[in-house]
Amino acid sequence: MSIDVNIALFGSKFMGRAHSHAWGSVNRFFPRNREPTLHTVAARNQADVEHFAQQWGWRHASTRWQDAVDDPAIDLIDIVTPNHIHAEQAIAALEAGKHVACEKPLAATIDEAEAMAAAASSAAGHTFVWYNYRRVPAVALAHQLVSAGKLGRIYHVRAAYLQSWGGPQTPLLWRFQQDMAGSGAHGDLNAHSIDAVRFITGEEITTIEGAIEQTFIPERAVLDTDTAASIDGSDAGGETTAASTVDDAALFIGRLSGGGVASFEASRVATGYHNANRWEIHGEKGALRFDFERMNELDVYGLDGEPSSHGWTTIDVTRSAHAHPYADAWWPDSHGLGYDATFTNQAADILAVLDGEQPVVPLPDFTDALYTQRVLHAALECARHRTPITVSTTEPNPDS
Repeated sequence: MSIDVNIALFGSKFMGRAHSHAWGSVNRFFPRNREPTLHTVAARNQADVEHFAQQWGWRHASTRWQDAVDDPAIDLIDIVTPNHIHAEQAIAALEAGKHVACEKPLAATIDEAEAMAAAASSAAGHTFVWYNYRRVPAVALAHQLVSAGKLGRIYHVRAAYLQSWGGPQTPLLWRFQQDMAGSGAHGDLNAHSIDAVRFITGEEITTIEGAIEQTFIPERAVLDTDTAASIDGSDAGGETTAASTVDDAALFIGRLSGGGVASFEASRVATGYHNANRWEIHGEKGALRFDFERMNELDVYGLDGEPSSHGWTTIDVTRSAHAHPYADAWWPDSHGLGYDATFTNQAADILAVLDGEQPVVPLPDFTDALYTQRVLHAALECARHRTPITVSTTEPNPDS
C-alpha cells in the first residue's frame, strides 16, 4: 500500500510546469512506496494560479504560500519562485517541519544560502535542490565511471553553458534584476556547470584564479505587467526601458582539490546556441565529453588497447540491458529521453529518499548546494576585485 506525499508548489511559470509534470508522472514510470499528491499550488495572481492548477492537476490554488506552510496536511514544499524568495520560503517550511525541494541556485546571495543551509542542519525534514542535469542518464553514467576510477587522476575540465535567448529583444524579466536573481547567466547557468563538475569528478573547486563578468545589454524594455512577456519578449510593452543589473555572460577559471584545473563559461547571448550545456573531463586514463543538445549520448575516450585503435566512442545511454542509469524505467533502447525526464528522474529519487532508500545517484541537499553557491560567489568576487579568491569551506552555523 502506497503512502501519500502531499506536495505544495510555490510558483507557476516555466519551472512550475516542469515540476508539475514530474510529480504528476513519476509513479507511472517509477513505482514507489510513496505516491505524490498534487495538493496545493501557490502564486501571486489568483486567476493565473487557478488556471495553472486546473491545467496541471493541482487540487487547490492559493495566492498565499504561508497557508501551505501552516497546513499540517502538506508534507513537502517545492520552491520554484525567483531566487530572492527562496530563503524566506524554505526556512519557514523547514521550521514548520516540512521536507523542502528548492530550485537552483540555492538563493540569490551567499548570505541567504548560508541561512538556508543553517536552517536545514537543525531541521527534521529532508532538503533537496533541483540540479536536474545530474539526472540525465549520460551525466549519471559519467559520475559512475569517474567514481569507478575509469579516468584516473583528473587533469583538466572545461565546461560551457551557452544560450542565446537573452538578446536585445528580451525584456526586463526578473532574471535580469540583481535584487531578485542575484546574478545573470553566471548564477543561472554556471551554477549547473559547477554542480556537474563537482558531482562527476567528486572534487571541489578550491580557488578561483581569474574571472570576467560582462553586461552587453545595459537597458531592457519594461513589461506592462509582470506576466506579459513571452520568452522572446514579443509581449513587451511600450518604449520604457530600465537598467539590466546582471551579467549577460561570465567566465572563470579555477583549481580542483585533486590538483586539476577547470574553466567555466556561461552566456545568454551566445548566438547560435539554445541550450548547449556541455563539458569535457580529461584524465590520466581517458576522457569524457557531453552536450545536452545530444542528451542521450556520452562520448568516452579510453587508453586501453593498441594506440592505433584509440578514439572517441559515442555511447547510447538509453539501454536498460547495459544498466544505464534510469533507462529501465523509460522506453525501449534508443527511443530517447527529453528534458522533462530529468525532473521525473529527480522526483523518483526524492521519493526514494523519503522512503529510506538510496537514490540512483546522489541528490544535492542544501549543504551540498551551498558549496556551489560559494563557488559562484567567489567567482564574482574574483571578477570584481581582479584577484584570486579561495572558496570558503566554512560549514553552516546552525545558530547564525
